Amino acid sequence: MTKKYNTKNYDYLVVGAGPFGMIFAYEAAKRGKKSLIVEKRPYIGGNMHTHTEHGITVHDFGAHIFHTDNKEVWDYIRQFADFNGFQNQVVANYKGTLYNLPFNMNTFYQMWGTKTPDEAHAKIEEQKNAALKDLGDRQPRNLEEQAISLIGTDIYNKLIKGYTEKQWGRKATELPAFIIKRLPVRFIYDNNYFNHRYQGIPVGGYTQIFERMLEQSNGLVDVLTDTDFFDDKETLLSEFPRMLYTGMIDQFFDYKFGELEYRSLRFEHEVIDSDNYQGNSVINYTDAETPYTRVMEWKHFDGLADEGKTIITKEYPQDWDRSKEAYYPVNNDENTRIYKAYAKEARDNHPEIIFGGRLGKYRYFDMDQVFNDAFNTVRQEFDINQDFNFAHDEVK
Repeated sequence: MTKKYNTKNYDYLVVGAGPFGMIFAYEAAKRGKKSLIVEKRPYIGGNMHTHTEHGITVHDFGAHIFHTDNKEVWDYIRQFADFNGFQNQVVANYKGTLYNLPFNMNTFYQMWGTKTPDEAHAKIEEQKNAALKDLGDRQPRNLEEQAISLIGTDIYNKLIKGYTEKQWGRKATELPAFIIKRLPVRFIYDNNYFNHRYQGIPVGGYTQIFERMLEQSNGLVDVLTDTDFFDDKETLLSEFPRMLYTGMIDQFFDYKFGELEYRSLRFEHEVIDSDNYQGNSVINYTDAETPYTRVMEWKHFDGLADEGKTIITKEYPQDWDRSKEAYYPVNNDENTRIYKAYAKEARDNHPEIIFGGRLGKYRYFDMDQVFNDAFNTVRQEFDINQDFNFAHDEVK
């Protein structure tokens, strides 16, 4: 059934209540503009959504650790929540043997017994030269060659190959090299997964951040959850003169240039009668046989929980179809070609619509990159040069 929207009350329609859409609407409100957000899910915050159960903050869509070198982004998000100093120190489980991640001197010692950077370098070079004899000056052609050139065959076969092929649903030799070009390899004893200056998780979870954005918007942002834009697409397009769209760009154009590829995820949450199930926040399962890629135990992210209870989440990669949530774009040459056709269509024929976010731009963003891209969109939309820096004090 078509709904009637009174567009006289709104300056913007925002499709999607994820971080990009919420930041845009919040910043528009600060400039006196009113937005209506329509969100097909029953809650705000997108994949950053969290909830609390048994005193434990659960990330509903996988582990979200905020990490950035962008002080502007870091100061901005801390307006809305206090952050702890959590650092992600991941453990990899390969057929029952445990290794530290990211790849560092601890990993090399566990794998080979090497104790110095020179010994580790020599081991990697030995394996690289044996496996890639024909590489020479040629650039790696696929993910497998790229990974071996960076880390050797032992670590590739045990800690990368199975995990990556589960994640992407195809062989590593069929994946582009750029996916793993910035693989973190450290010749120091350091298990901190993210090499960023600012890191942490909001005490009490991420959902509060977006709730506070709404609270501080002076009544200029309304949200309709459980509302699918495509149920009323033509009505909304005709009644709203300006729109921010954060859904799948190919779906917006009825897949006219072809369907873009995505990877999806499935999550299994489980409450366990235990104070400590696995002893770490994240354990990756890197063998090909285990169907999930990782297990998160949420109490280790903030240390808060009821006595005797813990909650774990298993993360299962899966093929995407139109009945599933799209998580990761598959940025190979063919999908890039298709996306460029949609982007051109958007520029040429829909200047009244802003396409943003990971689905609207068909690009994987870390959280800080989403925030920064939203800032840039606000600057462009309102023709301002304003910084988004904020002196962090107490959360209001």
